[in-house]
Amino acid sequence: MDFGYFHEEESEQFAFYRIPQILFKDEKFAKLSTDAKVLYGLFLNRVSLSKKNHWIDEQGRVYVYYTLENIQEDLHCASQKAMKLLKELESYGLIERVKQGLCKPDRIYVKNYILYQKSPVRSDENHQTGIVKITSQDSWKSPPNNIKNNNTECSNTNPFLSEDGKGTDTRAEYRDYFIRTLNLDILKERNPYDDGQIDEILEILLDAVCSNRKQIRIAGDDKPAQVVKSQLMKLDSSHIEFVLDCMKQNTTQIRNVKQYILAALYNAPLTINNYYQSLVQHDMATGKI
Repeated sequence: MDFGYFHEEESEQFAFYRIPQILFKDEKFAKLSTDAKVLYGLFLNRVSLSKKNHWIDEQGRVYVYYTLENIQEDLHCASQKAMKLLKELESYGLIERVKQGLCKPDRIYVKNYILYQKSPVRSDENHQTGIVKITSQDSWKSPPNNIKNNNTECSNTNPFLSEDGKGTDTRAEYRDYFIRTLNLDILKERNPYDDGQIDEILEILLDAVCSNRKQIRIAGDDKPAQVVKSQLMKLDSSHIEFVLDCMKQNTTQIRNVKQYILAALYNAPLTINNYYQSLVQHDMATGKI
């Protein structure tokens, strides 16, 4: 079978399933099988579909329906393998199955991997898992397609507020997550003169993902908080370096630095490729390369 090569931005033509990097990089998930990690990615994909179908319980928690037959079909495996993977995810506290009876399919809750406790705990009959609960499970919802460009003229001096004295453990968990996922120690070694700015960027990220508000202002527009959080959870170290570069290249007066940085972080996954491509084209045109 002979496949073609990718050219320019052709990779954007595909739809992708998202599998969190932490499942591959964190030691506590080292023994979780690759197939189970893939299945967790499929579960995350169904969370956004559940929101559209209004599959939300009385406590505001999103649940999914994913039958054994569906898993077999998606993973091209036998029923025994599908059941083994489900039990594997349960043992790590990444999903929770609730029987409904009357021949109805199980109601499955996909758990937030970010606040996973240090040691995996097996589920008991009451479905107690090794997950620390947080107030929102919206961090993995997909963002809308229409994103506006950065606006440095925003006048709102307080676009978001952190939890006022509440959820300090949650903020600490997110801090550990971003430090690990963004490789901030390595980032500071590569950018020794930007140490303070990197710390400031981290605090802005934490303010946003721990916000109690239903909407967060991005470049002059109030966007649903869950959309902003989802976008920020996609960031990696290259996006942080991109934001640092943007700040160095900017020559206009920034009236609200915090709002500017937040907008740059939010837009980074969408604009980073075009930004660096334009720099290459500029260097080629000027004979630098």
